[in-house]
Amino acid sequence: MRIASLMGRFFCACPLKIMLQDKFILLGITGSIAAYKAAELVRLLKKADAKVQVLMTPDAERFIPALTLGTLSESEVYSTVFSEHETGSWTKHIALGISADLLVIAPATAQTIAKLAHGFCDSMLTATALAARCPVMVCPAMDHDMYEHPATQNNLSILRSYGYAVLEPEHGELASGLIGKGRLPEPAQVVAAITSVLTPKQPLLGQHLLLTAGPTREAIDPVRYISNHSTGTMGYAIAETAREMGAKVTLVTGPVSLPKPNGIEVIEITSAAEMNQAVQEKLPEATFMVAAAAVADYAPAVVASQKLKKKEEELTVALQKTPDILYNAGLKKRPDQMLVGFALETHDAEAHAQGKIARKNLDFIVLNDLTVPGAGFGTATNQVVILGKDGSRHELPLASKKEIAAGILHHLAPFLPKP
Repeated sequence: MRIASLMGRFFCACPLKIMLQDKFILLGITGSIAAYKAAELVRLLKKADAKVQVLMTPDAERFIPALTLGTLSESEVYSTVFSEHETGSWTKHIALGISADLLVIAPATAQTIAKLAHGFCDSMLTATALAARCPVMVCPAMDHDMYEHPATQNNLSILRSYGYAVLEPEHGELASGLIGKGRLPEPAQVVAAITSVLTPKQPLLGQHLLLTAGPTREAIDPVRYISNHSTGTMGYAIAETAREMGAKVTLVTGPVSLPKPNGIEVIEITSAAEMNQAVQEKLPEATFMVAAAAVADYAPAVVASQKLKKKEEELTVALQKTPDILYNAGLKKRPDQMLVGFALETHDAEAHAQGKIARKNLDFIVLNDLTVPGAGFGTATNQVVILGKDGSRHELPLASKKEIAAGILHHLAPFLPKP
């Protein structure tokens, strides 16, 4: 896997704990005074639930102890290719290069950049870089004149031609006392850059999302109706995020007070029957469907033509089942389509959600547990678990609904059919 070069600073709208969770990151550290920032960098990556393996050049240990980084990363630090006390160490650099999600070298000295550009592999770090199948990001850190020297700039151009990402150094006061470009960005900025490298800008390009959102209203009479507390916020966040990620979006929405999202086909409905009809009409066009609407399960069997007047102490309204929109979609789902449901539960949450996967022919279901503080209806935040038909389980921690939307879509993207 190769990536395009990156310039300047990187930003990501998604919380790090969502985007870096379970990512295996190799952190290469070289002999620069900026190596002291590596301790904070490791701490931030671990806080984001990433798995971190530190690789140090021998000179890097002059600036920061391997013991410090090993303690923070909770893993042995590797320096030499051939370890005398470890069986199979001669292939360790191969295994690391295959299994990692990203190799980031921060700080990267002029010496290491030159070695990487010309294929030298005299340490565990450079050998792993040469064998890496994962993306590689280089963060230069050195004195201004060293950085601007034609040799260094030529070597960085070579690395970019290999597909390496290069995080430009900052302008500021340097260890030499001079002012210029060459400072390693602060650890938080490096982590943001890592997130950007691991997050394709438009992973849904060429996909067509059919999305349901909001509540339905089932009329009792011209004035009253049966509904629920859904505001549509989660569904609308998914719609806008999918559009930003490159997808064409068709939004079938119940009555909400949210503004219509730009650049999206919006179909406004009121009842479950109307939503079912819209979904049946639009499903053949979609590559995947996400059913985030809170659909009423029952509707009055008879809708009064006039407002019901208060007469008796009790009023009985006969109810009948509404169409099961997701089940009906599952019946018509093509092999090349993905179907994703939502489940809002109050007890035995995962068991109930798993049952819906098989019953409704779903690929994934997004589980909301209403008993979790900050999740469910009427909140600005959410916390969900994505369950797959293969038994997979992916938890997204409490975050804004926009961030949760991004986490859901990034999780689904690799499983979508190729456009």
